[in-house]
Amino acid sequence: MIKLAQNDIEIADCFQVMKQLRTELDEAAFVPLVRELMTDGYRLAYLRDETQVVCVAGFKISQNLFYGRHLYVEDLSTLETERSKDYGKRMMARLRDLAIADGCNAFHLDSGVQRHRAHKFYLNQNLSIVSYHFAERLA
Repeated sequence: MIKLAQNDIEIADCFQVMKQLRTELDEAAFVPLVRELMTDGYRLAYLRDETQVVCVAGFKISQNLFYGRHLYVEDLSTLETERSKDYGKRMMARLRDLAIADGCNAFHLDSGVQRHRAHKFYLNQNLSIVSYHFAERLA
C-alpha cells in the first residue's frame, strides 16, 4: 500500500531510497528538511514491501498560469535492488489518482538528461517530453 509520510519515523524510513536519487542529502538533516518543505505543500509518498521502503515520491499540488491546477513530481526513486518490480508504476498510478481527486489538469515532472532508464520508464507511463528546463545555479 502506498501511504503519505505523516510523522518523523515515516519520513526517516524514506531516506535510503531518496538518497539514491538525491545523493547530496544528509541523513541527519533529512527529516527537518522534509518537514520544512511540507510547510510549503510538499508531500512524501512511500511504498513499503514486507521489510522496507522500496519506492518514494515527493510531490506538490499547486496552480500556475501555464498548467492550471497540477501535480508536480519533484522526486521519484525506487531502490536499485527493487527496480523492475512495478513499484514505480504503482507509485505513478497512485500519484495520478491523487491528482485527479484533487481536480488537477496536469501531471508532470522533470528528469535529468543523463537519466536514460528513467526516461524510458516515463515514456512507458504515457508521459511526453514537452519542454526543455533551463537552470542556473546561483552562488
